[in-house]
Amino acid sequence: MAASPKHPLAAGQSVGHQPAKPSGSKASKVITLTGIGVVSLLLIAYCSAQDDYEEVGAECVDVNSYQEDGSYTIVDDDYCDDSGSHYHGSHGAYGWYYGGTRSGSRIGHGTTVRPSDVQIVTRKGTVIQRGGFGSHWGGGS
Repeated sequence: MAASPKHPLAAGQSVGHQPAKPSGSKASKVITLTGIGVVSLLLIAYCSAQDDYEEVGAECVDVNSYQEDGSYTIVDDDYCDDSGSHYHGSHGAYGWYYGGTRSGSRIGHGTTVRPSDVQIVTRKGTVIQRGGFGSHWGGGS
């Protein structure tokens, strides 16, 4: 019987050297870019899930009732809804008044300019804007 050949390492022989892959191989770039993409998506998802927006109240007002003290007469929220069920006139007779201080049936010290990146809630609890870039969310009663 003939002796079986031994493995080259068992016999102490050196094995031919194989060249190493270059450090910038396509596989490592794909893995790196995929990892960056996954982390970015997770970060975006986390940030969009946060409801840390400042809450601002809104009152529906008759914009033609402006007084010298800067206040407006408050009307029912239905006058400011998006359904168009009330007459708005050529300049809009009703609009949302943001923030401010209510005194009886009047409100002042706020603004008629819709703030951005805040959650806007009516007196009835309807969310008319939920944070972000001026996004508008319709709401029921």
